[in-house]
Amino acid sequence: MDGTASFGARVTEAVGRLGPLCAGIDPSGALVEAWGLSDDVKGLRSFCRTCVEAFGGVVPVIKPQVAFFERHGSAGMAELERLLIEAAEAGLLVLADAKRGDIDTTAAAYAEAWLGEGSSLAADAVTAHPYLGVAALSPLVAVAARTGRGVIVVTRSSNPEGRSLQEAVTGSGASVQDSILAQIAAWNGSSDVPTGTVGAVIGATLERTGFPLGQLGGIILAPGLGAQGAQPHDLAARFEGCAPGSVLVSTSRGLLVAGPDPAHLRRAATDLSEELATVLG
Repeated sequence: MDGTASFGARVTEAVGRLGPLCAGIDPSGALVEAWGLSDDVKGLRSFCRTCVEAFGGVVPVIKPQVAFFERHGSAGMAELERLLIEAAEAGLLVLADAKRGDIDTTAAAYAEAWLGEGSSLAADAVTAHPYLGVAALSPLVAVAARTGRGVIVVTRSSNPEGRSLQEAVTGSGASVQDSILAQIAAWNGSSDVPTGTVGAVIGATLERTGFPLGQLGGIILAPGLGAQGAQPHDLAARFEGCAPGSVLVSTSRGLLVAGPDPAHLRRAATDLSEELATVLG
């Protein structure tokens, strides 16, 4: 360990100051054009700078969806690198929504790219999927533990297409999703992984399962607010018992429609953040 606070500790501190809203940055072609921008790298750059201007000092975390940068090729990924720099300068934590995951040797390469010191793509945390075996994510967890970054594991997603797999029952009698949550808790409780290094994606649209979320030990990223149907008043019951500052409520389209005026976008983020802070206590 290099003495860096864990991702979970840094998120909890930032949520305590700014509230639990995680602002998604999803520069889809349709949204970029709705903002009156060209659907190219120039428009992408303007879109991202507006978001940083609007969200800095208002939300603790932004979540760029990597696919919307990848679609512009190497120039788009250069804009993601630029966003990482400008967001850090604005005091924003960045969760790269890349959903990486593979066998352990490939996971080690992903770890170097998204979490390693010296990488131009290194974010404060990255999303990962565990469906080639949750243990295969161990290289990502190890690098995150060493660098003070985070791994947010897709566990109970809000998209209906994933529910049959996530709810399937394993040989132990537990569901796949609860087995993954138990592994995340085990990582956060181990001596070589600082508490808060590993978190979970748990859709805000979903009712609770049998796993006690208060024992997770990591950050919960809760997508599904707004466009996918979850409302702020749903959150208190679904995340009851979670540690203060451990739930990040994510919204992208529902918030970004307030652009392109950065003042309007900032006001929308402020209002939503205040409402969520009240609901989650």
